[in-house]
Amino acid sequence: MRNGSTNQSGKILATSEEFVPTAFHLPSELSASALPDLESVSWQVAMKRAIRSGSELRKAVGLPPDSAEVMGADGKLACEHDFQTFAPLEFVARIQPGNPDDPLLKQVLPVVDEQVEQAGFAADPVGDLNALVSPGVLHKYEGRALILTTSACGIHCRYCFRREFPYRETGSRQDDWLPSLNYLQNHPEVEEVILSGGDPLTTSDEKLSELILAIENIPHLKRLRIHSRMPIVIPQRITPELVKRLSSSRLAVWMVIHANHPQELSESVISRLGNMIDAGIPVLNQAVLLRGVNDQAEILIDLCRCLVNHRIQPYYLHQLDRVRGAAHFEVPVETGRKIIESLRAALPGFAVPQYVVEEPGAKSKSPILDTHCNDNP
Repeated sequence: MRNGSTNQSGKILATSEEFVPTAFHLPSELSASALPDLESVSWQVAMKRAIRSGSELRKAVGLPPDSAEVMGADGKLACEHDFQTFAPLEFVARIQPGNPDDPLLKQVLPVVDEQVEQAGFAADPVGDLNALVSPGVLHKYEGRALILTTSACGIHCRYCFRREFPYRETGSRQDDWLPSLNYLQNHPEVEEVILSGGDPLTTSDEKLSELILAIENIPHLKRLRIHSRMPIVIPQRITPELVKRLSSSRLAVWMVIHANHPQELSESVISRLGNMIDAGIPVLNQAVLLRGVNDQAEILIDLCRCLVNHRIQPYYLHQLDRVRGAAHFEVPVETGRKIIESLRAALPGFAVPQYVVEEPGAKSKSPILDTHCNDNP
């Protein structure tokens, strides 16, 4: 997501250099073997030392620098000025050194293809701005409302559908979640709250607990859903305090994570999510179908199998949201259909995610079925 802001007490982390200063020197060799040491620090330190430029990321994974012809005077690609590179070392350590086609690297490395304008790709591909009903609240679907908890994120995925979202102008920022809470209080038809962002788990346990308590105090609310990539990219974010707070809520709490490739599911990721599941919190996964990352049936079969083997339910496989700058990630819908057919043949039904596309103004995610024709290429 875009850079965020912070409150005076510093309780909410943001990913801008101003609020999360880089104070870390990269190890000479960054690889999966370094992972235990990397994850020994707090998640806040992990945020502070994340990689913040494409050139730094290429160096960390043993790739030559981009050619001088495509770089600006500051050593960054033009697309990085609008959407900053941000990749925590815990995630980068799972990238195969020297492999420019690594599926994790492709998700976070800025490339010149992002600068190519493509028809049909827009700044707000899923109609978020039209669904903004109050500062910080999106209300698209019956019975559910989404709070833009923060603009900060634990990783900047280059296909992010909110990479251009105007958080400063539209979101509940800093300590000011009051407009969001007032909206929920005044809409008794809403029974489920989704915390999104940015990433809600870039908010400290203390501040997150305050928000959850305020939501719990609204009697007609029954469920709390948290959408977060943090358990995947910085697994130590799943703290004992967080697990205890969520498992003790009067609300039915669901955690929705985001992993696209089995390589993302390190031992630590599985272990930390296991702690959450053991505490009675269901965990679902949603993935995005991405060219060059997971657009082969074998990859998604391995991902889904690993998830269900560890009690995590595959939830959605999203057709790419057509955000400006991400056209090079798009996979044809017909390819996606064939992949889902292969998943059905290889896996039990509960292990097959629903293949969907989000269409602006629709009342739900739209399933892409064998008989459903989609206009995307």
